[in-house]
Amino acid sequence: MAATSCSALLLFGATGDLARRMLLPSLYALHEDGLIDPTLRIVGTARSVHDDAEFREMARAALEEFLPADRRDDSKLASFLERLEYQTLDASKPEGFAGLAEKLGDTSCGLSIFLSTAPALFEPTIEGLRLAGLAHEGVRIGLEKPLGNDLASSRRINEAVAAGFSERQIFRIDHYLGKETVQNLLALRFANMMFEPLWNSAGIDHVQITVSETVGLEGRKGFYDDTGALRDMVQNHMLQLVALTAMEPPLDFDATSIRDEKVKVLRALRPVRAEEMVRGQYRTGAVGGSAVAGYLDDLGEASDTETYVAIKAHVDNWRWQGVPFYLRHGKRLAERRSEIVVQFKGVPHNIFGARGGKLAANRLVIRLQPEEYVRLQVMAKEPGLDRGGVVLREVNLDLSLTTAFAKARRRIAYERLLLDLIEGEQTLFVRRDEVEAQWTWVDAIRRVWAETAMEVKPYAAGSWGPNAGIALTERDGRSWHD
Repeated sequence: MAATSCSALLLFGATGDLARRMLLPSLYALHEDGLIDPTLRIVGTARSVHDDAEFREMARAALEEFLPADRRDDSKLASFLERLEYQTLDASKPEGFAGLAEKLGDTSCGLSIFLSTAPALFEPTIEGLRLAGLAHEGVRIGLEKPLGNDLASSRRINEAVAAGFSERQIFRIDHYLGKETVQNLLALRFANMMFEPLWNSAGIDHVQITVSETVGLEGRKGFYDDTGALRDMVQNHMLQLVALTAMEPPLDFDATSIRDEKVKVLRALRPVRAEEMVRGQYRTGAVGGSAVAGYLDDLGEASDTETYVAIKAHVDNWRWQGVPFYLRHGKRLAERRSEIVVQFKGVPHNIFGARGGKLAANRLVIRLQPEEYVRLQVMAKEPGLDRGGVVLREVNLDLSLTTAFAKARRRIAYERLLLDLIEGEQTLFVRRDEVEAQWTWVDAIRRVWAETAMEVKPYAAGSWGPNAGIALTERDGRSWHD
């Protein structure tokens, strides 16, 4: 097929699960809404052998499976599929990239690359792109995780990418940053005067960040056992949530200002002591009323890989001194949930105490999934004549993003991230110094595990993790927000 434009989007791993579930539906949504140039070509590549027609049929099947019924439009689907092309490529062989360059044709007016590949293929892929003339100034490259499994391997990958591309051309993807509720955290903090005077150690007692899953290995057996909960989720998604929650007000809403403030937080993270963290691994239990096997049964062999981790973290700077950040993540937990909970301090004096009024400190809950809402829990007086005493109770001030913006189209994170990649907007992508600061902190945790031979504590599938994880907050006189 002859090139109709010199602007293109190149998808590596175009036949994989991420492309079928997320990337192709996201690109279709952008096409349907007229948000990408009508002449933009979308070229998929992978090791499997297909021609353009076969790739389009694969894409059609994926869209029929994963697009909501109300998003399907036959005429727009047909025009979207016409955009798609395919080039078979073994990314481990740089000499094969000449055929890819020939397929793409003239890319002088812009090429965006979405690279989702095994870490071992980063270096030959970048070398192949460079040799084929696909690493010029007009190219932007998006890198899907995992970007290494420790600081050393992350640096090797970053050096390999930097050999072909400058930092302004590199877009490191953390899909959590594309979620509307995560972006609303910035709006909540920096567009509302009421929170900033309290958003520090004077007003906040502690912060909790929970990312809990009910699923087990789900076909990721080999990858997950080599990675574990700490590196799979905490190193990237959860530390980005910590940075956004704790960052100082940026100078402006732009990539440099926001990422400058995030990296300051990540560098201020205190090394974690052994008594401030818990490792766990799920055993047999029940999730959603159905019996499920334990991790070792799912894996089929012995392993001490953690499927649960809880950490008491500290940000050692002026704003957050003395405020613990409790982080927990696990598989086969009681509920699927991602949320940030900001627990404020109590009022200094209870004027209602003599008349029986009991107070609870205010709490801000920012729910990322499965629902999306911001909930402020405040104290209110129950109606009545109060002859038996004043009765106070918590009530919720809710902002449901789904309800408040009911007329706005809800978008999955990859829609925004792909559009930003195409347009060259780096604000929601992770800079190299952020990645390396995250790995520095996580590597130190793993060294403590190794030096102390920290055991992996069992927990029943369908619970909230091992008892030691619950005790992590309880011994501080606090409780997880369950």
